[in-house]
Amino acid sequence: MRLLKSTVHPSIESLDRPSFLRLAARGIILKGEKILMLYTQRYDDYTLPGGGIDQGENQSQGLIRELAEETGAQNIRNVEAFGLYEEYRPWNRDGFEIMHMKSYCYTCDIDEQLGETSLEDYEVRNGMKAMWINVHDAIKHNLNTIKNSDKKGMSIERETFLLTLIRDELLTESA
Repeated sequence: MRLLKSTVHPSIESLDRPSFLRLAARGIILKGEKILMLYTQRYDDYTLPGGGIDQGENQSQGLIRELAEETGAQNIRNVEAFGLYEEYRPWNRDGFEIMHMKSYCYTCDIDEQLGETSLEDYEVRNGMKAMWINVHDAIKHNLNTIKNSDKKGMSIERETFLLTLIRDELLTESA
């Protein structure tokens, strides 16, 4: 899978510190210029649906499970690799100082009708919900949040980078 970007949080001075690897799968589901995103009220941002790959799952299985849980996506098909976003984040728990996160991004298709979600408690508390939004509007919204919010999460920069790449590479192909 092609490497889209590798980034190191500015507070990390050396990667030669105790670290652990977290693998994630993220879905890119487009219908014209609309994209299925997760809006999180707590952070006022849009993120691609997806998340951690569980022990014993491959990337595709993790993607399908996460999409179903977070968006209610049904009949997930035509899964194609888009790229890998790699990041090194500070982590100060469990004896580790760095989390090395690899987000494997895939395009896919789903049925028009979304089913029931199965959000985790923290996702519900954070006000997370699946919604279709114009790609350009999602980018504009996230850029505004980056500029103006003091409660933004670290993932918004990854998500805005990915949205911009999706706009530039995938929307021009379907135009």
